[in-house]
Amino acid sequence: MGFRFRKSFKLAPGIRMSVTAEGLGVSAGPRGAKLSVHSSGRVAGTASIPGSGLSYSQSAKTGSRSRAAAAAKQSAPRAAPNPSIAATPPRQPAPGMQAPKWEKRLWEVTVNRPDLPALPKVATLDPRAHQVAAFLETFYVLLPRDDLVPARQRLEWLWQEGYDPSVDSFLRRYLPHLTVPLNPTAEISCEVPPDRDVLGLTLAELRQASGELQLAIDCVESLTPSTLAAVSLAELYSLQGRWADVVDLTNGLQNEDELSTYLLIQRGVALREQRFFEASREAFKKALSIRSRPAALRHLARVERGQCYLAEGKRSMASKDFQKVLAENAAYPGLAAHQASVEA
Repeated sequence: MGFRFRKSFKLAPGIRMSVTAEGLGVSAGPRGAKLSVHSSGRVAGTASIPGSGLSYSQSAKTGSRSRAAAAAKQSAPRAAPNPSIAATPPRQPAPGMQAPKWEKRLWEVTVNRPDLPALPKVATLDPRAHQVAAFLETFYVLLPRDDLVPARQRLEWLWQEGYDPSVDSFLRRYLPHLTVPLNPTAEISCEVPPDRDVLGLTLAELRQASGELQLAIDCVESLTPSTLAAVSLAELYSLQGRWADVVDLTNGLQNEDELSTYLLIQRGVALREQRFFEASREAFKKALSIRSRPAALRHLARVERGQCYLAEGKRSMASKDFQKVLAENAAYPGLAAHQASVEA
């Protein structure tokens, strides 16, 4: 049992002050009818019949105090969650006892104890493993090793089969957060969720590497329209000299992200090749308007704009763009030749 402290003082007839460990209190009123106010905000009224032992008391919190307490409670910082709980990753699903052998083995080599070179062997266990194993082997074994011929063979087969990794039951259950690395241009790399468009874009890139430009274009044109697909098409159209198609593809484009910056550069090149120099420079200006874009994109825009100035005969302006790139990357491909064209 704890000790309690209380001290009472008479301030005036009928008025007393009490001091306790909890604070101050003042009571006033004639015998049989008292009103008490405590520093905590509690107000109490007591009515009694002297000598009878009967009394009635009612108390309440003052409005200002209760509102202040509520406000303090709302503004008080909440305790941070237990870090050990917050850091605990969700438990990964595993195949059940009734799962087929191929599913258990595929889960073993991709999730539990990754051994991706074992994927071809797993694919032989059951036809249901063929497509997902071929997809995983292509993107996470063959392409990183630059084994382009077998990678293209598998992609051509998956494409003809209509395979879509976004609806593959194995990937959705066991690898729901999987992403695929893509390099749509030499200046841009990104990670995207696997779907049929990713298959098409990668297949188009391999067809392009083999010089089969029209087959690559046919593949990309069949995809869902997107900025990523537009980047691939702009590059392919440029390789065929289809400058008007590049301009049509980029009409109304705004500089919203790295991909759109690249497309604006391609628009500038296409307009320059058609000798629409002022419109070309406007596209390059828009591409360079956001300074936070990667240096590789900004260098590309300046070099291409420099060539536009050269085509106009504005050598000093061309040199200015080339020298800005030179100051940041003296090893930029072809930069020495461009600078030599200015001095010629």
